[in-house]
Amino acid sequence: MSNHIHISTADKVTTLTISRSDKKNALTQEMYGALANAMVAYDTGDDARALVITGEGDMFTAGNDLDDFSMGGNADDEVPPVARFLNAICDCEKPIIVAVNGPAIGVGLTMLLHADLVYASTSATFVAPFVKLGLVPEAASSLLLPAAVGMAIANDILLAGRTLTADEALQFGLVARVFAGDELQKSVQEIAQNIAGSAPNALKASKALIRNRRDAIVAQMAAESKHFVSQLKSPDFSESVSAMKEKRRPFYA
Repeated sequence: MSNHIHISTADKVTTLTISRSDKKNALTQEMYGALANAMVAYDTGDDARALVITGEGDMFTAGNDLDDFSMGGNADDEVPPVARFLNAICDCEKPIIVAVNGPAIGVGLTMLLHADLVYASTSATFVAPFVKLGLVPEAASSLLLPAAVGMAIANDILLAGRTLTADEALQFGLVARVFAGDELQKSVQEIAQNIAGSAPNALKASKALIRNRRDAIVAQMAAESKHFVSQLKSPDFSESVSAMKEKRRPFYA
């Protein structure tokens, strides 16, 4: 269990809080593993009937911790924690709710495409800087984002690196509602408790009917993962990270 993932359950609602504010809530493999374990426990247990994912402080998550991902460290036959998390969020039969309390970067945006309900604070922003980092989209976002917002907007986000405001995310249907910063968490907990009080089997069945593209999503995630891993080992990624640390423009040969 990671010290940077806080888990609490009350009134049949489990809340997972990404708690690494000194690093802008950037996710390490250890944190992904903790998130995956918590999600599986939620989905298979009887303690909760709704799940809320949020961030600590004024940041949702800065996405992957690049230093941590650069190190690798998984055996060839071992499923990486990030893949375990993505599988867990994709396969979860119970409702998933996300409260985006600030900037959502990289996987902070793409995980939202697997949530059932997404709410944002007025200070939330959304960006997927994969190409700028020498990487490719992940979490089946290359399939799900065009389906959600249309090809033109998806390309503006995934290829051009456009940053969306909370109001734009609402306009494009990435979030259901936008709340003032001090109202977000209270409002989302109330929504989660209302959902947790609904008929559980009807919730599961309804979610399954709405999200009926699992095979296509899993296949897309596998295709993305192959390219993502290849790019992690590429000169493009190495140069992108070096340029970021040195605060200069990258140079690609």
